[in-house]
Amino acid sequence: MTRRERILTELGLTPLWLHRRRLDDPGATLESPPHATSHAALPQHRTAHEVRTVEVMDWAEMREAAATCTSCVLHEKRKQAVLGVGDEKADWLFVGEGPGAEEDMRGEPFVGQAGKLLDNMLSAIGLKRGNNVYIANVVKCRPPGNRNPAPEETLACQPFLDRQIALLQPRLVVALGKVAANTLLARGGTLGSMRKTVHDYRGIPLIVTYHPAYLLRTLTDKAKAWEDLCFAVETMSGLSSAARNVD
Repeated sequence: MTRRERILTELGLTPLWLHRRRLDDPGATLESPPHATSHAALPQHRTAHEVRTVEVMDWAEMREAAATCTSCVLHEKRKQAVLGVGDEKADWLFVGEGPGAEEDMRGEPFVGQAGKLLDNMLSAIGLKRGNNVYIANVVKCRPPGNRNPAPEETLACQPFLDRQIALLQPRLVVALGKVAANTLLARGGTLGSMRKTVHDYRGIPLIVTYHPAYLLRTLTDKAKAWEDLCFAVETMSGLSSAARNVD
């Protein structure tokens, strides 16, 4: 059992697998693998149905599920869940940390000052929000006071992010900030140690750079972020060349 699986088990979030062919049989009972958590072990705010089915949801189902999700305490003070925005067939995926106050109000990620900076960053490398670009966050509900999401909050929300990536199948993921990088790579580490490297997320190349909100507070690191963006463009260009050679 991996470290993540142990944590999920301790939190009562171990996935249960549903035999879908039996859904139409009202007399059928749900079956789980030998190591699955029982219904009694699941937190009351997270149903067995919800745990089982996130990984097979389509976009519309995910939006509905996120809007009504009560899997962690972040739902208690949210105005609305913020699933993501953009081209659902995008080659580029940018993943941040969590919604801020304005995002919570409008239901779209990166719409405040950090969002404006992100849009400028995209423009600088020839990209545009919604055009071959999808933007999401690790957690879909605003952490109070814009604090970092707690580990149990990122774990509770990760099925949504994993499913988004599975549906998108982007060619490149750009993790914005340490929280996004640590969550996607399932390991700790400083942001500095993770930059300038092509990492792997389930077979998809992943690059790490600074979160735009951090850059608003630390202007001196904007030059480093530009280096990361150039590195991302070079990486994507290499992926495109490799794909052409295969064809």
